[in-house]
Amino acid sequence: MFLNTLTPKFYVALTGTSSLISGLILIFEWWYFRKYGTSFIEQVSVSHLRPLLGGVDTAAPNNNNSSSSSNSSSSNGETDSSRQSVSECKVWRNPLNLFRGAEYNRYTWVTGREPLTYYDMNLSAQDHQTFFTCDSDHLRPADAIMQKAWRERNPQARISAAHEALELEDCATAYILLAEEEATTIMEAERLFKQALKAGELCYRRSQTLQHHGTQYEAQHRRDTNVLVYIKRRLAMCSRKLGRTREAVKMMRDLMKEFPLLSMFNIHENLLESLLELQNYADVQAVLAKYDDISLPKSATICYTAALLKARAVSDKFSPEAASRRGLSTAEMNAVEAIHRAVEFNPHVPKYLLEMKSLILPPEHILKRGDSEAIAYAFFHLQHWKRVEGTYNSFRMIPYPLEKGHLFYPYPICTETADRELLPTVFHEVSVYPKKELPFFILFTAGLCSFTAMLALLTHQFPELMGVFAKAGSHGALKALHAGFTNGIFLSFYCIRNVL
Repeated sequence: MFLNTLTPKFYVALTGTSSLISGLILIFEWWYFRKYGTSFIEQVSVSHLRPLLGGVDTAAPNNNNSSSSSNSSSSNGETDSSRQSVSECKVWRNPLNLFRGAEYNRYTWVTGREPLTYYDMNLSAQDHQTFFTCDSDHLRPADAIMQKAWRERNPQARISAAHEALELEDCATAYILLAEEEATTIMEAERLFKQALKAGELCYRRSQTLQHHGTQYEAQHRRDTNVLVYIKRRLAMCSRKLGRTREAVKMMRDLMKEFPLLSMFNIHENLLESLLELQNYADVQAVLAKYDDISLPKSATICYTAALLKARAVSDKFSPEAASRRGLSTAEMNAVEAIHRAVEFNPHVPKYLLEMKSLILPPEHILKRGDSEAIAYAFFHLQHWKRVEGTYNSFRMIPYPLEKGHLFYPYPICTETADRELLPTVFHEVSVYPKKELPFFILFTAGLCSFTAMLALLTHQFPELMGVFAKAGSHGALKALHAGFTNGIFLSFYCIRNVL
């Protein structure tokens, strides 16, 4: 009787209110997921409803000492993991960074896009002040001018200051600035770096003889050493870019022998790339044997180069069909393990190697295990993977996201934020790993909102017809409920009679 008294307006109001409520729940769920990375309904159900339903783990320690020790160990574990997360998200200087004037600026002239972010350039300015200045720069007029130049934000002001310093004397850091920012070609940059080398060697020899006379002279010698290493490394990179790869390899080897303790420049990564260009895989393996050590910080270059060598050893004989029949050999298993290890360290690289995502110019700084490091690696090493037949498609067999591994610390959650500061997000979509899948309750509320909104629209357009359907559905549901209740009673009496 009650259902017969309901008007079509009631059904319109009912479906409209249901659609509004489900839409508000959907909006809140989406906002909560975007901010905290989890579903609010799911979190409430797990945190509050499960204990009420008896889902709490009852296996608790029996004494207070064990509980306190477990709490202290868990807190220590959280502290260690947080420290590891901070260290994993440290920003590093890109060892293969391009020349700002001859490469980055030329890209800007052609496309009108800025390949470097302000955050990236600010980090470079801090590096330059650390490497190329010291507290005693005010004693020499040219060094005092360059100390202000490295702090200058305007590129033209920096270049003008470098020219002003060169008018006073041959200043190595002034030549460095002009080679990096004013030179429009690699050949011009190489010419300026050669002039910087003459001035840098003179300053280095002078400070080397005076380094033990006091802390001031020691700081000068440390600065002159950094300047000399930087110049020689950039000259080797100029030779590599101009096609004189063997000369570049010799310069890098000599530099690593002369200054073996200066590992902050990561010159071995420049050497690995040049040796791969020469296809000198034996020397590449020798370099990896020295630097792919558990005590040294890893990089995408180290992990993926090791995977490339092991995959190259079996690529000519490997066949997926034959491997499925006879199983993997020891060499093939080692290659698979090396590829899994590389992908676990940086899961962003395969998309660039498979050309599933377009490359951009690499930034001047990278975040290890992040998208910025993947771009820097693939920009220079994609050609080496393509050159070895069979290894290029080895990443297609790897599942995504990668489940195998645990050879490194858990993937840090701070990489996305840092990469968005390092990469130009205006024309590049930052790769995110692992992908955040939408929780079930967001999909459920989205479906519920769409369904009720459709019912509200149909009820508004066809009120009489939808009223008939609603009444018929209600009567059908009541009949089904009544039939089920009656059958349940008869079944209960039947079971009781059989038991008696």
